[in-house]
Amino acid sequence: MSHEKELESRRRFLKAAAGTAAAAAVIGGLPRLARAADLPHVAETDPTAKALGYVEDASKTKDPKHKAGDICANCQFYSGGPSGYGPCQLFPGKSVAAKGWCVSHAPKKA
Repeated sequence: MSHEKELESRRRFLKAAAGTAAAAAVIGGLPRLARAADLPHVAETDPTAKALGYVEDASKTKDPKHKAGDICANCQFYSGGPSGYGPCQLFPGKSVAAKGWCVSHAPKKA
């Protein structure tokens, strides 16, 4: 095989390998996003939720630790979107309301 053909063959292989790696990264990321949306919602009656004073609507909490404007969506433990429900590190395998709140609220660092 000539040197030029060998280089061309190598280029084709590298392009194909790069394309396959990019496709795998995209496909590999999709299930993770889908799983976050499928998490069950934390019920206020859940033992952990009770212990942390979790409420689905922060405006309805009577806890004196709550500060105006504190909601799950602006807490460092929450990784969901600004509305609806999303994952919270304090409730593994479950999602919390973006407008919810609990006593462990810690403002996201800017």
